[in-house]
Amino acid sequence: MYILKPDEKTTPVMLYTQDALVSGEAVTRQSISRVSIWLRSDGAPKYIHVLKPHVVVFGRETAPISLTYSEIYFPTPQLIAFHTMPPTDEPLDYDVTETNRMMQDVNVLVGTFMMKGKLRVSTQTEVVQSLEVAGSAWMSLYDVEVANLYVSQMPVLQTPMVLLNPARVAFAVE
Repeated sequence: MYILKPDEKTTPVMLYTQDALVSGEAVTRQSISRVSIWLRSDGAPKYIHVLKPHVVVFGRETAPISLTYSEIYFPTPQLIAFHTMPPTDEPLDYDVTETNRMMQDVNVLVGTFMMKGKLRVSTQTEVVQSLEVAGSAWMSLYDVEVANLYVSQMPVLQTPMVLLNPARVAFAVE
């Protein structure tokens, strides 16, 4: 079993891909104060080191397959979405007093998951312009409900914020 170094910590996280969900404890440096926005930083890893991972692989023709390991190194480029596990006490990544911004309700298709939440967008443009202009590898979705489209018995998860790779998801405006 992996032994944390003195400058490391773990944070419970969930990782989403096109056909899998990984939950476990991500290993980060102690200096990473906000794991919820970690993937936006210059220090984002090529692989996310997850201890005690529970991996669920979804097949469209077969029942989900559940796997457990002592640790896994998951390639960051395969991620579609990422969040810390509720309850989380990290502050959100925006200033509520910022002018000319609003929350837009959206449904986001993330692999086999549907995420209902809010995008923070300009009041001066449509959602599509906000998406086109953003250009970042990761964007935030707030006040999120996560449900699996293929496994109805999987409970809906609520989390304050999810990081999304906007190039790998579809946005439906409510």
